[in-house]
This record gives sequence, C-alpha cells and structure tokens, in this order.
Amino acid sequence: MPANILVLDDEKNYLLILESILEDEGYGVTALSDPEMGLAYLEESEVDIILTDMKMPKLTGQDVLERCKKAYPHIPVLIMTAFGSIEAAVEAMRIGAFDYITKPFANEEMLLSVSKAVQYAATQRENIRLKREILDRFGKGNIIARGKGMQQVMDMVDRAAPSRSTVLILGESGTGKELVARAIHASSPRRDEPFITVNCMALSPGVLESELFGHEKGSFTGATAMRKGRFEMANKGTLFLDEIGELTPELQVKLLRVLQEHQIERVGGTDTFDVDIRIVAATNKNLQEAVTRGEFREDLFYRLNVVSIFLPPLRERREDIPLLAAHFLDKYTKENQVEITGFTGAAMDYLTAYEWPGNVRQLENVVERCTVLARTEVIDADDLPPEIKDEEAQFKSAVDLLPSQLNLAETMDKIEGALVRRALVKSDFVQVKAADMLGLSKSNLQYKLKKYDLMGRAK
Repeated sequence: MPANILVLDDEKNYLLILESILEDEGYGVTALSDPEMGLAYLEESEVDIILTDMKMPKLTGQDVLERCKKAYPHIPVLIMTAFGSIEAAVEAMRIGAFDYITKPFANEEMLLSVSKAVQYAATQRENIRLKREILDRFGKGNIIARGKGMQQVMDMVDRAAPSRSTVLILGESGTGKELVARAIHASSPRRDEPFITVNCMALSPGVLESELFGHEKGSFTGATAMRKGRFEMANKGTLFLDEIGELTPELQVKLLRVLQEHQIERVGGTDTFDVDIRIVAATNKNLQEAVTRGEFREDLFYRLNVVSIFLPPLRERREDIPLLAAHFLDKYTKENQVEITGFTGAAMDYLTAYEWPGNVRQLENVVERCTVLARTEVIDADDLPPEIKDEEAQFKSAVDLLPSQLNLAETMDKIEGALVRRALVKSDFVQVKAADMLGLSKSNLQYKLKKYDLMGRAK
C-alpha cells in the first residue's frame, strides 16, 4: 500500500511540482495551500508523512510541526525552506522535524529525504502495532484470576501501576511474577517505553554487572567496544529484576545507589549518566529473613519493598486451575495444530487435587505434554503424567510444601486438606468411598471439600 503524503505550501507552483514528482514515485499525495486545512485534514485521514513549507500565511511550518508533535508524534514532518532561512530550519530540527529541504531543491535529494521519512513512518507504525500486541498479550486481562487471592493481586496492580514507586513481587517459582511485572508496565504511563528484563541468578556477578551497567571499550578482556547496559536500555521505561535475592553484596550497593541517585556509571568508565527508570523486582526468597542473616542489605530491602505484591501458589488458588488448563490447552492445540476439545471430569479432578510444587509453569508443561500425547480428542486421566495420579507422592508433597512460619492450627488445616485430597484420589473421586476411607459422614466430607476447594463425584 503506497504511503500517503500531506504537502503544505502556499506557493501553488511548488504544490503542483511536488504533487507530480511524488505521484510519479507511486506515493498518494494530498496537496493543500492552507496549513489550517491541512491540520483539519489530519483529524480525518491517514497520513504517513508531512512535507510543509516554513513560511506560510496563518501558520508557519514550525507551527505545524509543534502541533503535529503534540497530536501526531508518530508522523515525521519534513520542513521546506528557502536557502536564506537555514537557521529557522535548524531550529525546527531541534524541536523535532525529521529533516529539512532547501528551496530550490534537487529532485533526487528531496525524494531521498521523503523515502527515509516513509521508512521511518513504517517503522513507527510497526512499533505501535507491536506495543499494542504486547499490551494485549501481557496486560492484566491475560492474567487468569477468579479466586480471591489473585483478585487482590489484580487490585494491587491497578493501584500500583500509575505511580513511579518500586514494586517487589514475592512468590514461589512458577507463579507468574514476570507476567504481573509486565501487567504493571502495560498499565502504567510508561507503557510505550521499553520493558527490559534481567534474571539476576542466570549470570555470574561479573557478567551481571556489565549486563546491568554496560561497559566502556577496553574495560576488561573482550570489551572491544562500548556497550550500553540494561539500565540505559530501560531509560524512561521499566526494568524487571528477577531473582533479586541472588545479588552479591557489591551489586546490592550499586543498585542502591541507582535507586537513590538515579544515575549509573558504566564498568571501566568515569562519566555518570542520568536514568529515569521504574524498578520492578521479584524473588522467591524471604528477603526479611535474608536481611536478618546479613545476606541482603536492609536499606536496599526497604528501597525495593515500597509496594509489595504476593502471588499465591497454585495450590492455594485451585478454583483457577480449570481456567488455566483451558487457556493452555487452547494455546498448545493451536501451536501443534491438533484438535483436542477439553478434559474429562476424571482428568480435571486429578488436576485440581494435585499440589503443583512447580505452580502455573508446571501446569502449563503438563497441559502441553498432554496436548502432544493425548490419544483422543479429550484429555483423560490416563493421559496425565504418573506423578499427577500418585496419591502418596501428593501427600508427601503437600507436607513438604508447608511454610515454616505457619502456626499449629494453620498447619493442621493444610495437613487435613492434603489427607482429603489423597482420599479422593484413592477413591477415584467418589465422595462416598472417600468419606468411608476418612471415617467421615458424607455431609462432613462435603463441608471439607468446599473448605479446601476440592471436587468429587457424588456417588
């Protein structure tokens, strides 16, 4: 599809010449002698680039540029000016013009400038499309949250996103901490700026320092060129520091300085650079205990823990399991081009009863495996991995996953829930059989099923 160019010039001869030259190159051209009509045209039509004269009645080219930068920042504006007004053109470049063209112009030079602006406009459109796609993919609408615990998480995302405050996301591995970080960014005023991620556990301390702060040429063996770090790459946007509890004491000090002074210094350099970034950090560690043990700086902890969001493990949000399983099934049936319509009741019983030590990430892996290996159009219990159906392993996993800080009453509740789930699995999820195994009446069992968000067939 040809690019659409809006040409503004009060000299009609130039309008006719430009219209003819640009149309011969295959561009769509709208040529107007009144700049106010041109701005009105922008409100109703799709325009890729604007080519405007500098000196016109009513509005100057600089006026047009300033209004377009506010209302249509993605549209590049080229300024045409007489040779004696170069200073005005340079000023226009300073405030955001894409390029300037001197009159009288050589056709080849003018077309080269227009071609560069058209390519830039295409890149801008693609960036806007990708940002919208990222917002659609990672916005909070893609976080599946039916249960109370996750609804509270979404409320915190809504309240924290508009601010500049640092956010600390806590939770076990696989609970979706990066997805929540992306949702915060996508809902924030920085949504159109970079979202940069760093896994602090994946890199050695020396490599991580260079990755975060960048380095100057020759600062160490192999540093053959200057390289910007993630802090600079995330300028104006959001930097997500995953596994923040793995930072060495030296890097903790350097991160604290960035949070306090909003400045960085590249490895091997002496110049400081201002950075405007929002930090979102995540960890599966208890940072307060790490502070007590002297493994994590107390002042850094308080800098990071301005807003804290706790993601509950999947075993504490069982009502979300059927929704998550359906979401992953839809994803992997499309990726693998297979026709699987859902899960049998027996398969879903096992999925909702399982403890999920690997949380949502483990559930996704299980659904992907089932999608590839299922024998029929519906995933049945026989298609599930053996560990999902091993009731003894489930009970052991439930006990092993008990948090150390639980009091006795909470601990007994967790163990009772695990015993009920084990009885359900042993009885093929038949309530009468499970109640008999546990020495409970059917009504008492049903009360406990409701209490622990479990299911069972009423036979």
